Amino acid sequence: MTGLFSGVRRTEILGSLMKQPVDILIIGGGITGAGIALDAVSRGLSVGLVDMQDFAAGTSSRSTKLVHGGLRYLQQYELALVKEIGRERNIVYELGPHVTHPEKMLLPIYQDGLLGLHTVSLGLKLYDYLAGVKRVEHHQMLSVAETLALVPGLRQEKLLGAGYYVEYRTDDARLTIEVIKEAVARGVKAINYVKATSFGYENNQLQTVTVEDLMTQQSYLLTAKTVINATGPWVDTIRTLDEQVLGKKLQLSKGIHIVVDQSVLPLHQAIYFDAPDKRMIFAIPRVGKVYLGTTDIAVTTVESNPRVTEAEQIYLCDCVKAMFPEVRLSTSDIESCFAGFRPLISIAGKEVVHLSRHDEIWNGPSGLISIAGGKLTGYRKMAEKVVDQLIRPYKGKGLRYLKCQTRQIPISGGAVGGAHQFENYIRKQVALGMTLGMPTVEAEMLARLFGSNVEKVFGYHGAAKQLEQVHLSVAERMMLLYCLAEEMVMTPVDFFRRRTGRLLFDLSWVYRVKEDVLQIMSAYFNWRTDEMTKFQTQLEVEIEISTTAIIPS
Repeated sequence: MTGLFSGVRRTEILGSLMKQPVDILIIGGGITGAGIALDAVSRGLSVGLVDMQDFAAGTSSRSTKLVHGGLRYLQQYELALVKEIGRERNIVYELGPHVTHPEKMLLPIYQDGLLGLHTVSLGLKLYDYLAGVKRVEHHQMLSVAETLALVPGLRQEKLLGAGYYVEYRTDDARLTIEVIKEAVARGVKAINYVKATSFGYENNQLQTVTVEDLMTQQSYLLTAKTVINATGPWVDTIRTLDEQVLGKKLQLSKGIHIVVDQSVLPLHQAIYFDAPDKRMIFAIPRVGKVYLGTTDIAVTTVESNPRVTEAEQIYLCDCVKAMFPEVRLSTSDIESCFAGFRPLISIAGKEVVHLSRHDEIWNGPSGLISIAGGKLTGYRKMAEKVVDQLIRPYKGKGLRYLKCQTRQIPISGGAVGGAHQFENYIRKQVALGMTLGMPTVEAEMLARLFGSNVEKVFGYHGAAKQLEQVHLSVAERMMLLYCLAEEMVMTPVDFFRRRTGRLLFDLSWVYRVKEDVLQIMSAYFNWRTDEMTKFQTQLEVEIEISTTAIIPS
């Protein structure tokens, strides 16, 4: 079965982009590029989007996976930033409750800690006000006994209590793909594994982009009125294709996370705590695991798949041992880990940990627009700013474009009647799945993963039953077939890492079903023997990087 957003349609989509110039060509398929694509197409602009990797393969799948209000930015007195992204997080939740949901966060307070009781209380009150926190989600201040009841293994020495407030946990990669899918449904032509290699000009103005399909090594010449560089850590790399990079540049910050089993760290409550060096660390339970992070280390070189050093892993293990005295966490307990780069705006004399998370737009002399910085939470507002700037010159020239529409547009999978109706929607879809013979747990897994798109996923039931792979259940085969036909999955890594998250949070399942997945994908794409070997090797390398990614420090 071939859907609107299937990898078997790549040549068709690229050919269409080559034949028909677009208003906007976006380079970069992370959350920033995805947001711009949806905003622009919903206002009446024609849009193309390319990414040299898979969608969300860079920063947008390597975050702490929180759509949060930026509490820590209060410490840096960035009140406007806290207000903007704090209010945005509820919008993100309402537009896609299947990929975002409230998560209670505990902030323990110690006599020797970074923040005192009164400071935290005042800060959380200000946070509630600035971020427009719903009354039912307003913070609480907890006593020592209440704090230990929620997190029994917490260090008790000098404990004063805790702040208790709401953040929003997300699946960052799925959030990105759902935004792109909504944009594609509205007319955007989006392709992964397509690299911009050179620019072409007319009267010193950027007119064309030569791209290479990395799957076929075929080149295409694409024409656009405006080219937007939304490549995250690669923004300066793309800028050098256009001009000498002068003025402000990126400062990359490396963040890492580790994943351990809850049997090793028996934590069932998300926590935000002081590290011994006074950094702040998140520890967040997720489906029987706990993931922890993040670091903030200045780096100068960007990599597509950064590894985690032994020193970085030891650092997070030591942070855990300092906060949970009875837990003897070591690097041998780490099941998986991931690292990514934050594209921050460099400011002379400032350490990376103190750099602002504000976004910034550069307008090159050729017309190239570059955007960097910003937060996952603020992707929609960043997109609005970029598209507002784009359409401003057309006002009064006979061209009329709509104002920003995305505050009212559910992302793909988000059409469940609003966040308050999500659980009712899930119950109805689970009942429907059970009529197809699926176990309750598997029907619920599909409904929560795909939201309102689960109705399309159920449409693959007949095709899934005809497959004979023994290690994949029928529901899991439906999940894979849907991702192939509707989510531009091109490689096993796309499926395991960014469409399902299983490579980070359910490795035993990956080991059990990977051969079946390879066989189904090989048949779907009609891979040659050498292609099968290539993608199998890619998967093994990705597993190695995620599981034994210890390199000399």
